[in-house]
Amino acid sequence: MTFQGSGSIDTGNVSGGGGGGAGRIALGGGAGLILTIVALLFGVNPGELLGTEGGGQQSTSSGAAQIQQQLDACTYEMANENTICRIKATTVSLDDVWSDIWPEYTPPKTVIFADAVNTGCGAASSATGPFYCPADSTAYFDPTFFTQLRRMGGSDGPLAQEYVVAHEYGHHIQNLTGALAQGQRMGSQGPRSGSVRVELQADCLAGVWAHHADNGPDALLAPISQQQIASVIQTAKAIGDDTIQGPGSNPEGWTHGSATQRARWFTVGYQSGDPDRCDTFATDDL
Repeated sequence: MTFQGSGSIDTGNVSGGGGGGAGRIALGGGAGLILTIVALLFGVNPGELLGTEGGGQQSTSSGAAQIQQQLDACTYEMANENTICRIKATTVSLDDVWSDIWPEYTPPKTVIFADAVNTGCGAASSATGPFYCPADSTAYFDPTFFTQLRRMGGSDGPLAQEYVVAHEYGHHIQNLTGALAQGQRMGSQGPRSGSVRVELQADCLAGVWAHHADNGPDALLAPISQQQIASVIQTAKAIGDDTIQGPGSNPEGWTHGSATQRARWFTVGYQSGDPDRCDTFATDDL
């Protein structure tokens, strides 16, 4: 159990199904993370790289309707058992925390989809993994990713799933602050590239959220345990470049940072609770 609220989850920022538009870039993680980060940095439609362009790739109206039906019924009690409701509840917590930390914060939209989706950054499939599209200020999630994440060695525990959502919201913060644009100017691959700095900063910002998410009498999250933090660290390490690429991983091809780096920067954010500590652009000690 992570959520201690009760009753319906009241937010209009989460919907089922897909969007659309003619944007050009997206940022994400998971199985398609390398191709998608290249799409971000070079202005390429990720659907072209991932083979998700064309007909038949957008979520079906029936699938979107089923997800929306589940979203409409979500309660905080359900969020402790149901992945779709957990994503929705996490976005409420994220909006609350970031609005308190940063008065200039404006919430993104969130879309939960199945199989494939049409976005402001082009078409994408479940193979892309969770991603944030700056063109429509929307975070996209296919809940089946969490099953894949467990197979990759990550955790599918509640806080680990919430970390994934918080990471994508970190990209939204970066879009608002200009850090995404800064990353684009610094290159797409390599141990000190802009893409690695962007991803590690998003991990740190997810840690900042976790630091604040269980604070105060009105906090939506129950007190976070060290076991839950360990599940996040396990997950961060599972999606490090060196873990995904395996033995002999070449740092010159990295786009997201090593397992150690990802765990470290989440920990920096979690222990400090200070987004100013997340300036991965001001150091080469990543």
